[in-house]
Amino acid sequence: MRLRSDFWVSAHLRRLGVAGVPAVLRRRGSPEAGAIFVKVDRLDGAADLYGPAPQALFEAEESGDRRFAAIVTGGSPLDVEERLTKEIRFDSDLWIVEIDDRQGCHFLDLAE
Repeated sequence: MRLRSDFWVSAHLRRLGVAGVPAVLRRRGSPEAGAIFVKVDRLDGAADLYGPAPQALFEAEESGDRRFAAIVTGGSPLDVEERLTKEIRFDSDLWIVEIDDRQGCHFLDLAE
């Protein structure tokens, strides 16, 4: 069973906070099942965006875990914002977590 989006986001923000990584909830989506996107601003003019990984990228027995895939890497913050605008038009119930970290730390489980 998959953890609700609101619980996952809350726990992830706490994890980042404990590690000293500045992060904020920028957009609240559907509490039960809203898609979660994570923007990482590297504070040097580059930004990354991560979103839900397609279920086909990982095995069925792991389907309860939230996995992420890179959508934009090393782009400008404007590139990331344009992509987020498109995603919001497609799904207005999504969540956005924004992280400011020079090393790009995000603590996400990435699909391979």
